[in-house]
Amino acid sequence: MHAYRSHTCAELTAAATGQDVRLSGWVHRVRDHGGVLFIDLRDHYGITQVICDSDSAAFADLEKVRAEWVIRIDGSVKARDASLVNPKLPTGEIEVYARGVTVLGAADELPMPVFGEVDYPEETRLTYRFLDLRREKLHRNMMMRSNVVRSIRNRMWDQGFNEFQTPIITASSPEGARDFLVPSRLHPGKFYALPQAPQQFKQLIMVAGFDRYFQIAPCFRDEDPRADRSPTDFYQLDIEMSFVEQDDVFAAVQPVIQGLFEEFAPTKKVYADWERIAYKDALAWYGSDKPDLRNPIKMQVVSEHFAGSGFAIFAKLLEQEGTEVRAIPAPTGGGRKFCDRMNAYAQSQGLPGMGYIFWRAGDAGLEAAGPLAKNIGPERTEAIRQQLGLGEGDAAFFLGGKPSQFEAVAGRARNVIGEELGLTEKDCFKFAWIVDFPMYEADDEGKIDFSHNPFSMPQGGMEALMGDPLKVHAYQYDLACNGYELISGGIRNHKPEIMFKAFELAGYPNSEVEKRFGGMVKAFKYGAPPHGGCAAGIDRIVMLLADEPNIREVIMFPMNQRAEDMLMNAPSEATNEQLRELHLRVIPKE
Repeated sequence: MHAYRSHTCAELTAAATGQDVRLSGWVHRVRDHGGVLFIDLRDHYGITQVICDSDSAAFADLEKVRAEWVIRIDGSVKARDASLVNPKLPTGEIEVYARGVTVLGAADELPMPVFGEVDYPEETRLTYRFLDLRREKLHRNMMMRSNVVRSIRNRMWDQGFNEFQTPIITASSPEGARDFLVPSRLHPGKFYALPQAPQQFKQLIMVAGFDRYFQIAPCFRDEDPRADRSPTDFYQLDIEMSFVEQDDVFAAVQPVIQGLFEEFAPTKKVYADWERIAYKDALAWYGSDKPDLRNPIKMQVVSEHFAGSGFAIFAKLLEQEGTEVRAIPAPTGGGRKFCDRMNAYAQSQGLPGMGYIFWRAGDAGLEAAGPLAKNIGPERTEAIRQQLGLGEGDAAFFLGGKPSQFEAVAGRARNVIGEELGLTEKDCFKFAWIVDFPMYEADDEGKIDFSHNPFSMPQGGMEALMGDPLKVHAYQYDLACNGYELISGGIRNHKPEIMFKAFELAGYPNSEVEKRFGGMVKAFKYGAPPHGGCAAGIDRIVMLLADEPNIREVIMFPMNQRAEDMLMNAPSEATNEQLRELHLRVIPKE
C-alpha cells in the first residue's frame, strides 16, 4: 500500500465496503460522542467521515488530535445505515472505521477557524492566507480560477492562436499607471521596469510575422487598491492579431468569452447579443463607459424643457456654455419617500441634490407632483413624461450642469434606482462593446494628453490628426459586463509618421518617442502589418463568475488595501549591502 493513501478523501463509495484503505488529510472537525469519535478528514478532493470507538487501537491516539492536524488513517470501509447517509457528500454513503492513526503534522492553536465560513478580519485572513485557502469557498474559487485559465487556453488554441511569452524585466513605458522600477546592479543609476502590459512586445510579435498571439500574462502596476483591482499585479488574457479590423477582433473574442461564461455559470443566462455603444452615448445614457445593462434605465437629455422655465436653478445653468439637464427615468418609483431618499443619496455623493417629478392619479386624471413640477408647469412636465415614456406611479430624477461634473454620480444613482425598484435583472450576464473612444483629452488648463491607449490608430489616420485633437476618435474599444470593464483593446497605430504626429499632439517630441519606444519605431520602419488586439482581465472574469464582490477572493495570495503582503512581509527594507550593490541610498521620510 502507498505510504500515505490508497484513495483520496472524495473517492470512496458504497462499492468499496469491506476494503482496507489508507487516507491522509487534515482534521476538518472532531465530534466526540462519548466513547465514539467522528472525524471529518479533508484533503484537496473532498471529505470522508472517519469513525473510531474504544475497541480500536487507534482510539487513544485519535482522542489527542485537533482541528487541522495532518494525519494518516488506516482502516476499513463501512456502509452507513440508510438513515445516516449524507447526500451532500460524494462519500456520504460510507465511513472509514479507523484501526490505526499516524500524525504527519501537528497544528498549533488556530488563529482563525477553517471549518465553516466565519467572517474574519481581512488582516488576519491575509496574514494566515495558507489557512484561509483551506476554507471551502476560497478553495472552490481557486479551483475555478485554475479551470477558467485552462479553458481559456484551450479555446484560444482552438481559434488558431499561439501562446508566446514576453519579458518580465523591460523598459519603463507610459501606459496610464505608475511603473514598478527595478534598479540595475550591472548598470548603476539605471532602472528596468516590470511591464504594465506586454503591449509593445505583442505588437513586435506581429511585426515579426506571427499572425495570432495570446498569453496569460502577468502585469504590474503601482496603483491604488480598489475592490475590483489588485494594487500591484494581475493577470490578463493578452491577444494580438495581424491583418485585422475592429470587427475581426470582436469576432475572435466573443466565442471565447461567451463560451467561458456559459461553461462556468451554467445556472445563469449569458446574453449572446452583444451591443455596440459609442463611448459618448454610454456616458450620456448610463453615466459610465462600463454600463450595467442588466438595468434597463437609460438617461436622456431634457434641457429644452427647462430652458427659460420657472425653475431658476436649471434655467440659469443652461445659459452657460457646455451645460445640460439630464433625466433618470424611474418606472414604479413614483412615491415621495423614495424620491426623497434618492435626493438624499445625491447629497451623500457630494451634489446639492437631485430634483424629481413623479406622476400620480389626480381629480382631473394624471398629475405631476414634486417641487420641480410646480415650478415648470403642466405643459413642460407632460412633455418630459412623454419623452421619457412614463406613466402613473413612475418618477424621473434630474441633474444639471457640465456633464463631467455630475455624470459619474448620475450613473451611480441610475444603478441604485434600478436595484431598489427591482428593475435590474438578476442571474445573468450582459455584454456590450464600448467603441469610438476619444483619442485625446484636455486638463483644466487645456493641456492635451492621450485619454486611453497611446498606441491606438486614430480614426481617419493622419488627416484626422490635422484638425482639433479633441474631436479625434481612436479605434479603441472596451468590453463591459454587468458594470465592469472586462476587456480593453484597439487597432494599433502601425505607421511611424502617424505615430510621431499622434504623440506630438500629446506633447511628446520625436526625440522622446524614439527614446521611449525606440524598438517599436525601429520595427515599424521595416514593414509593419496592420494589427490589433485586446486584453481581458483574468482576475475580474473569475470574480464575476464566482459572484464575489472583492477581487482578493479570487487571487491566491493578494495584497491588502495598503498594497502590503501580510504573509511575506512585503514591502520590506533592503539591507545596506543590497543598497550598496545597487548604488542606491534611501532618503528618510520627513
